[in-house]
Amino acid sequence: MDIFEFVSGYKNHPVLFVGTGLSLRYLRNSFTWEGLLKYVSIELYGSDEKFYDLKSTVYNAHDGSHNLMELAEILEKEFNEIAQSDRNGKFSAINQLFYEAGRNGKTLSRFKIFVKNLLTQLDYRSDKADEIESFKRLAKNISSVVTTNYDRMIEDLIQFQPLIGNEILLSNPYGSIYKIHGCVNYPEKIILTTNDYNLFFKRYELIRAQLISLFVHNPIIFLGYGVGDTNIKEILSTIYKYVEINSPEAEKIRKNFLLVEYEAGSDSLDIQDHDILINGSMIRINKVKTDDYISVYKAIEDLSLPVSALEVRKVLDVVREIVAGGTIKVSVAEDIETLKNSDKVLAIDSKENIKYLYKINNPAQLISEYFEILNTQNCDIVKLLDDMVVPSNQWFPTYGFSTICPELECAELLKKSQSDKINSYYQNSRKDRFETFCPTTIQCILDTDQIKKTYKLDAIFHFVLNDVIDLEDLKGHIESLEDDRNSEFRKLLCLYDFKKYS
Repeated sequence: MDIFEFVSGYKNHPVLFVGTGLSLRYLRNSFTWEGLLKYVSIELYGSDEKFYDLKSTVYNAHDGSHNLMELAEILEKEFNEIAQSDRNGKFSAINQLFYEAGRNGKTLSRFKIFVKNLLTQLDYRSDKADEIESFKRLAKNISSVVTTNYDRMIEDLIQFQPLIGNEILLSNPYGSIYKIHGCVNYPEKIILTTNDYNLFFKRYELIRAQLISLFVHNPIIFLGYGVGDTNIKEILSTIYKYVEINSPEAEKIRKNFLLVEYEAGSDSLDIQDHDILINGSMIRINKVKTDDYISVYKAIEDLSLPVSALEVRKVLDVVREIVAGGTIKVSVAEDIETLKNSDKVLAIDSKENIKYLYKINNPAQLISEYFEILNTQNCDIVKLLDDMVVPSNQWFPTYGFSTICPELECAELLKKSQSDKINSYYQNSRKDRFETFCPTTIQCILDTDQIKKTYKLDAIFHFVLNDVIDLEDLKGHIESLEDDRNSEFRKLLCLYDFKKYS
């Protein structure tokens, strides 16, 4: 059996369990756990010799392993002491952030501030661009992601909601990223040392229950781990503490587990059996050893289920807001055609009738979900544009939508309207107020006093259109804007869409 046949047998949306191997595959600035500690040690002492001295002190002769949590504990103590003793030395920037946090009532570890700074930027490998694009399209068919990684790569690629610590409790099982070892955004919550892990396990019971529920009810696909990884063994060990190992439930869980293990140069997609010793018993799981990750992602993307994970996520969000006493208008009607337009409508009826509800949706919804729709290649939603009215004065990003839905009938008319608006806006902008400025990023424009606030949007538009500012910088700026209904958001989104897809 190959992976396409295996995944096609799933009855619901899989959960991805993502480890360091995936970040190493796609990022230049990523490290294994040991590699991270070694890098810190070299920065601290100037060579790798001290690292190997310290590593030898945490060696376990019984099984030949090294206790990396204990090594991290030692390094944290030494890093903090050395950085503190030389306020304006090599780690002066770290000290500055430490004292700023202290003035704001936070006590941080200098060591973890250093780790945060090291992993915050996402430096993607250009040779993996096609594979990364393939990974983005998984979002429509996965329910959630569990990861032990600290970086923000997953949320950057698929725009799920990252959750840390107690945020995991009672969360929406669709569209969430469970960052069980913390995140660079919150260095105080990073789980790295022995002390961190001890505190984590004391508070872990409710989080553990939430994760077990995910693993029992969904297929689990491990990415970025090896068969001997302690994280996999720990998860399996936890599950089989609560599920009888020879029960029908255990058998169902076993069939749902798939480990994607990296093997350099291999294009094999065959599913193999693999046995892992857990709590004194052998647990058999499914495994594919390959270097062809695009095919793995394609198998998940091609999974055909009655409803997409994206649509389930929307329904759960609406239901949660209803239960919480939100402002959603809820109507119950035997005849769907009696319903009036409202901000959100949750309908249960035949597929033919429910299409009518889509037709009355405002195209603004597609603007709000622009990046998610493109990431998931959701042609069905884009097709609804043919039944909507996009006002002629509205800035609407069409080029990207037409690339994933070539049969869109209104595409040419909307693209002409979009390009006309971009050209008109550009021609009418006051270029004399900013064109002599030499920015390298959008932040330069936002920060400078040389350009008045009134002309900053025009300046961003001008420099992006003329390829002075990178499109990824523009995308990041668009995603940072809180209101997707204002004219700035829509103009810049149309510009991004035009430059990227025209």
